[in-house]
Amino acid sequence: MMTRANPMCRAMTAPAEEPRIRAAMEGRREATESLLAELLPRVRTRVRYSIQGDSEVDDITQEALVAILRGLPTYRGEGAFVSWADRVVERVTFAASKRARAERRQVDAGTTEELAEEPVEDSSPEDCVLRRQLEKLLEQLSDGQRRAVLLHHVMGMSVPEMAEALSVPFETVRTRLRTGRAHLRELLAQEVG
Repeated sequence: MMTRANPMCRAMTAPAEEPRIRAAMEGRREATESLLAELLPRVRTRVRYSIQGDSEVDDITQEALVAILRGLPTYRGEGAFVSWADRVVERVTFAASKRARAERRQVDAGTTEELAEEPVEDSSPEDCVLRRQLEKLLEQLSDGQRRAVLLHHVMGMSVPEMAEALSVPFETVRTRLRTGRAHLRELLAQEVG
């Protein structure tokens, strides 16, 4: 899975962004609104790729944005702001997934109703079709495998970073990543063949 250089990522690591981030930390409304407006598409995409189904994406996205705002005072500026924000989003998404699994165990869940996706701006129809096919393949992986593949290939996290973020042993993460990739290859071969 290849990732493209994100212009927003470059923009939010530039020294010019520091005053806006500081202003948001101080609670200035314009800076906060500007920061959230810029983060919203990125956060929504991360959430959508991390969970199964689209019914909870907006709620989890909102929860993640609130967590980013509340956590702003903890951002020390030692790395790219978007990397810090991505980790906050992943923690919120992971917690939401855990809650959802617990609820499913308690309630005899029927079929999950999937909502139609909104097309991503500036995407060609082929990109949308490819993205949807990839999402369907990812949905066939176990939660652990899907999360490992997404954290590594989409969010660019290393295996040690993933182990820390997921609170699982290093070898478990490596196994999930390896088996997730192998399973994706098999699914893709079936799709193509």
